Amino acid sequence: MIHPVILCGGSGTRLWPASRKAYPKQFARLIGDSSLYQATLRRLTGPRFTRPLVMTNEDFRFLASQQAVSTGLSDAKVVVEPALRDTGPAILVAALMVAEEDGEDALMLVAPSDHIINDAEAFLQAVDAGATAAEGGALVTFGITPDRPETGYGYLELTRKPDGDGVAIPLASFREKPDEETAERFVAAGNYLWNGGIFLFRAKDVIAAFEANAPDLMAPARAALKDGKEDLNLFRLDAESYGDCPSISFDYAVMEKASNVTTVPLDCEWSDLGAWDALWQAERPDDDGLATRGPVTAIDCRDSYLRSESGGMRLVGLGLDGVVAVAMPDAVLVADKARTQEVKELVTTLREANVTQADDYPRHHRPWGWYETLCIDDRFQVKRIMVRPGGTLSLQSHHHRSEHWIVVSGTAEVTVGEDVKLVTENQSVYIPLGTVHRMANPGKLPMYLIEVQTGSYLGEDDIVRYEDVYGRS
Repeated sequence: MIHPVILCGGSGTRLWPASRKAYPKQFARLIGDSSLYQATLRRLTGPRFTRPLVMTNEDFRFLASQQAVSTGLSDAKVVVEPALRDTGPAILVAALMVAEEDGEDALMLVAPSDHIINDAEAFLQAVDAGATAAEGGALVTFGITPDRPETGYGYLELTRKPDGDGVAIPLASFREKPDEETAERFVAAGNYLWNGGIFLFRAKDVIAAFEANAPDLMAPARAALKDGKEDLNLFRLDAESYGDCPSISFDYAVMEKASNVTTVPLDCEWSDLGAWDALWQAERPDDDGLATRGPVTAIDCRDSYLRSESGGMRLVGLGLDGVVAVAMPDAVLVADKARTQEVKELVTTLREANVTQADDYPRHHRPWGWYETLCIDDRFQVKRIMVRPGGTLSLQSHHHRSEHWIVVSGTAEVTVGEDVKLVTENQSVYIPLGTVHRMANPGKLPMYLIEVQTGSYLGEDDIVRYEDVYGRS
C-alpha cells in the first residue's frame, strides 16, 4: 500500500483574482464541478492507497477537512503546519509520520493539491512503475512528456531519451524555468521532461536523504512531530519546533543533491495551472483560440480567455486578441495573455498599496460555512450567510454593533441572551449591541440568512468569543 501525501498549503497568486491568499486555487472550482484538491484526493484513492495525509497550514485547516469529507474521505488525516516553511519540512514531517505509522519500508507518494491530470489510468501506471523503482531504494520523481517548449515549467534532464516502456530512468539534472530558445532546445533533444513536482519513495530512503543533505531540518522536524497534538479532527505540529525549521523547498534540500534520483516518464495531459495562460490551455480553446467560462459574451475575439466568477456579472469582450479577462464581484483582471506570469508581481504591488483585494476573497469561508458582504457603508453592512448542516457559530458578543438576522432558507437555532428559539424562513430576530448570541443550523440542508449590522464599527475583530466548537480563540 502507498501512503498519499498531499501538499495543500500554497497561495496560487498567479491566478489572482480567482485565487488569493484567503482562498487559493487548490480549493476553488477552476475546472469542472469540484476543486483541484478534491480531484487530487479522488485520484489518490483506491486499492493502491491508504488514507491520505494532507499537509496544510493554519488558514486552510478547516477547508482541507471539509472538502475531504464532502469527497467521501472522512478519514483523511489533516496535519496543520503552524508556520510557512516551504515543501522541505512538510515532506520530512510526513515521512516521519508514515515511518511511525507503517514502518520505514512504507512507500509514500507526495503530490501537489493543485494540478490537473486528466488520464488517471496513465498516472496510476506510472505510479506502479515508480513503486518498483522506489522499493529498490530510489527517490522517484515524475516527469511529464512536453508537448510544447514551455517556459513556465522547470525541466528534468534524463540520462537517455524515454523509449515508451514506462520504466524509471536515472536523472541527470534539474533545470530551472528556461527562456524560449532554451525550452525549444530541451524539447528537440528528447531527453527533457517537465518537472511535475510529484515524488515516490520509501520513508526510510527520503529520511536518510534528509539526514545526509539537510541535517539541520532533522531535530526541529522530529520535535515538531513529537510535541504536536491532536486538535479536533486535525493533528497540529508544535509551533515553536516547526518554526525552527529552515524554509527550503524539497528539490533544493534533497532532490538536487541526492545521487539515487530516478524519473518515471508520464505521458498524459497535465498542468500545474501556474498562470492564466495554463488555465486557458486547460479549457481547450476553440479554433480561434478562444476559451470562456461563466456568464460571458465574446464577439470577434481570438486567442483569449474570458471568465466571469459571478452569476450576476456579464463579461463582454469585443475584438480582443491575446487577452485574459477575469471578472470577480470585487476585482477585475485584464492582462496581455503573454504576460500572465507577471500577475504574481501585480499582487505584490497591490499589497504594498494596502489594497484588500490583494489577499481577501469576496466570500469568507469559515468552519461552519461562509459569508459574503453584499453592501457596506460607514455605519451599516449587509451580509449573506450560509451555515452548513450541523454548523454552529461561536457564542459571542459585539462592543460596537447590533445585528438583525432574516432567515431566507432553512431553519436557524438562535440564542439571544438566555433565550433559545428556532427561526424559520421569512422570520427574523434582533440582537442588541453587547448581547451574547449564537446561531446554529439544526437541519439537514444548508441554511441561508441575511444579516444587517448597524453601529460605529463593523470590523470582524469586534467579536468576543465565549465558546466555540471549533477551538478558535
